[in-house]
Amino acid sequence: MDITTVTSYRPARTRADLALAPGEAVIAGGTWIMSEPQPDTTGFVDLTTLDWPDLEITAEGLRIGATCTIARLLAWAEHEAPLDWTSLALARPSADALLASFKIWNTATVGGNVCQAFAAGAMIAFLSTLDATALVWTPDGGERVIAVADLVIDNAATSLRPGEVVRALDVPAHALRSRVGLQKIALAELGRSGAVVTARVDPDGATVFVVTAAVRRPRVLRFGRLPGAGELRDAVASAPDFYTDPLGSADWRRGVSVVLAERLRTALSRDLQAGAA
Repeated sequence: MDITTVTSYRPARTRADLALAPGEAVIAGGTWIMSEPQPDTTGFVDLTTLDWPDLEITAEGLRIGATCTIARLLAWAEHEAPLDWTSLALARPSADALLASFKIWNTATVGGNVCQAFAAGAMIAFLSTLDATALVWTPDGGERVIAVADLVIDNAATSLRPGEVVRALDVPAHALRSRVGLQKIALAELGRSGAVVTARVDPDGATVFVVTAAVRRPRVLRFGRLPGAGELRDAVASAPDFYTDPLGSADWRRGVSVVLAERLRTALSRDLQAGAA
């Protein structure tokens, strides 16, 4: 796509370079912004030239730089991450739920996928399930922290204020040593996910189920232990924001989300019983 309205490009070198002039927009991988006309955008400010570290092991857990590509995250999770960080196994199936080829993974960034805030955002499902937070740089030189699940407030809308930039995504250590799972469905075999349900069971039994793609924003359901079938069904079915579009009706999305959640619950229950044997 030729973005004919763009007449300037600036590589950001320092935080001061992130002060945007009228018509400027920040860009990282650019896989979405370059895919369709941007009539209100006249300039790009490149975040990748800030050279943020892709992945850092910290005292609190894992920090993912906002400009880390999806491909880099997958390779690190599968070949370099600590072996006891079992929940990183959710990274690849989450990426597979993204309607994009592996070639896009090499350019698309984790932060960009989150900030685009599409209902079927693959990294949104992954990070929300692991209780990740976003470190947000504010235009006054400060920063704030917000849960990824709360950063996304609607389909293609976030709570970011003008001039704010996501610097990193932080995954807490307690969520990295958990059992995880993902179930998804689409109306077309190679179509965008119509519903994605992910889950995490911590070593202490605390359980999280997250519904994405079927709802306009992530819906995080928390339980003190793995819930029973009826409890989980009621929690998923009563989640707000199931929506209708050409890829599925709201009623269909609600129904299949309940089925996917039960499949996950059954699989996790089986795993827990096997581990206790």
